[in-house]
Amino acid sequence: MNKIEHIGIAVNNLEEAIATYTELLGTACYKTEEVQSEGVKTAFFQVGDSKIELLQASNYESPIAKFIAKKGEGIHHIAFDVTDIEASMKELSGKGFQLLNEAPKNGADNKLVAFIHPKSSNGVLVELCQEKRD
Repeated sequence: MNKIEHIGIAVNNLEEAIATYTELLGTACYKTEEVQSEGVKTAFFQVGDSKIELLQASNYESPIAKFIAKKGEGIHHIAFDVTDIEASMKELSGKGFQLLNEAPKNGADNKLVAFIHPKSSNGVLVELCQEKRD
């Protein structure tokens, strides 16, 4: 793992959260995006070498809606940048980590992503991120 790529924060209202985090971080949101396959709307902030990703559910069945219903707003996941997501998935699976994906999938911000189940990582949902290559 190369670095912390971003921290994902589940929010009820993306526009209100963007205003809050713009004020808190002293920088503007640089990108919003909807990932329909995950039922989520996202907003990104650059903070030094890392990012903050705000996540709002776009439907009641999305993982974010379920997370907020169970735990409320707050930190949803921590994402790590990897060079080769498939190799990282194979390595971590071989070490006993439970993957939530059999293969990488398209994520926000031009990334391929895969998740590690929180039961395998002390209660933290871990996301692996690799920049898509053309």
